[in-house]
Amino acid sequence: MLELKTVAKAVGSETHLSDVSLRLENGTLNVLLGPTLSGKTSLMRIMAGLDRPSSGEVWFNDRNVTGVAVQKRNVAMVYQQFINYPALSVYENIASPLRIARTDAKVIDREVRKAAELLKLTPYLDRVPLNLSGGQQQRTAIARAIVKNAELVLLDEPLANLDYKLREELRAELPKIFAESGAIFVYATTEPSEALLLGGNTATLSEGRVTQFGPTVEVFRNPVDLITAQTFSDPPMNVIEVHKSGPMFHREGTADIPVPVAYRGIADRDYTVGFRPHHLSLKKVDETSVVIRARVEVTEITGSESYVHLDYAGVNWVMLTDGIHDFDAGETIEVFLDARHILVFDAEGQGIATDGTRLAA
Repeated sequence: MLELKTVAKAVGSETHLSDVSLRLENGTLNVLLGPTLSGKTSLMRIMAGLDRPSSGEVWFNDRNVTGVAVQKRNVAMVYQQFINYPALSVYENIASPLRIARTDAKVIDREVRKAAELLKLTPYLDRVPLNLSGGQQQRTAIARAIVKNAELVLLDEPLANLDYKLREELRAELPKIFAESGAIFVYATTEPSEALLLGGNTATLSEGRVTQFGPTVEVFRNPVDLITAQTFSDPPMNVIEVHKSGPMFHREGTADIPVPVAYRGIADRDYTVGFRPHHLSLKKVDETSVVIRARVEVTEITGSESYVHLDYAGVNWVMLTDGIHDFDAGETIEVFLDARHILVFDAEGQGIATDGTRLAA
């Protein structure tokens, strides 16, 4: 088990981490999700022993390892850039940590071939990394981390530099790879979709703070605050400031939004309402759908989906809808909000609890 106790990290006048407390169990996959400069790499470097926290403690399997160098820990790390030994074959790259540990030759051969088969590298064991594709090079780095039999494996945006097809292929394979190890895996990413695909647990980070930690789907569906909801939404979450008055959310100069049943019992005051882009649509979902007339700013067509940027009463929203839709800029269109999926936050950005009847976001 890896436990961080109120860990902080400052460099000069800059705070990189602030009072981070996390408990990661053996055999789990844990995602660090947050934008660039949110603290993911700083946190992983402290977990690995590459850096020492300014305050707080790091415990591993009931032992205080705060300040213990990475060389004295059983840790493996895979970076965004492919880091392999260019003069060594794929076989020797994978075998290198076992050779350093003076492992028996038969064990080395067995473990290398097992990892190579798992990562589909068997046909390339005699090649050098420069004769591999980017995806094969990154697989080699991951295989080397696996054979090390480390108790803690850290992956710092390992797929960020790969093309789309390779990313999707490795994303699908990684959870299977993780499942075969009893190690603690920590995977850093900026992409909410990647966190959802990997599953496990997710810690959302913002400006050096962990805003929420728990099962990935639970954090996605029930963010504790607006920052977490925005961190776990791509395209960005749509928000609007409203005032609740009885059964309606109202904003001056706009149409009212009916308060969903799950939030009927909250007090009449100002709130921020948030909902994800795929909960706006061009078709009415059911009788609870709210009709909204908004002005089109621009439409981005990806092929199978369209991102329609809208202006609603001076607020910028994005609608994610299936198919190709080529709206004219400045055109006013009618869209439908599935109000059953909205999230409500108070003036401080804290999530408002519901009676449990709200649909999963």
